Amino acid sequence: MSRRKVLELFYDVVSPYSWLGFEVLLRYKNIWNVDISLRPGFLGGLIGASGNSAPAKVPNKGAYMFQDLERVSEFYQVPLRLPSDFFHVVITKGSLSAMRFVTAVDMSHPEFLEEVSRQLWLRIWSEDKDITEPESILQAAKNAGMPEDLAKKLLSTISSPEVKNKLKETTDKVLKYGAFGMPSIVAHINEKPQLFFGSDRYEVLAHQLGEKWLGPVPEKSRL
Repeated sequence: MSRRKVLELFYDVVSPYSWLGFEVLLRYKNIWNVDISLRPGFLGGLIGASGNSAPAKVPNKGAYMFQDLERVSEFYQVPLRLPSDFFHVVITKGSLSAMRFVTAVDMSHPEFLEEVSRQLWLRIWSEDKDITEPESILQAAKNAGMPEDLAKKLLSTISSPEVKNKLKETTDKVLKYGAFGMPSIVAHINEKPQLFFGSDRYEVLAHQLGEKWLGPVPEKSRL
């Protein structure tokens, strides 16, 4: 039996393309011979450290992204909806508190990591709701099935040095791989890391893994 390869997905819930990467990779978790490690990072920090600029701050990129998100939402079957005040929600408010909470979940109760991440994406990118206020974060945790007392306990730790340092450590790690945005997928193949940026390189990723790309919803491709 061939050795399972490892895919690290570095993501931030403020990124809609990260949501696409997240959902598609998890759909392939039991199809490809891979282990998927979710790595919550901070996109704002990565963009700044790499010298990149947020797409919404570049007029043509922003206009393209608004059109593209409609297309990819249908293609990947992920319910993306633009926030009503995109710039304020994505650029001004950002995701630092949310990603610190996700990091705290990953550190202490990783069994909730996948669903907490998904619920935060749903709030900002499908339901046009806040993800920065404590009540909003707690609601996402509740929707993910996390007990209220546990969610409140984890929320109380997001300003701790341990959580802050872990989030920075994860962001610095993907920066060292050469990343400049999210999602960033790092595929460990033959003990060598390969970086794939974005949510549209699955065919190439599958080729490098020696696997088959069966489309964005592989279970439907098998019917």
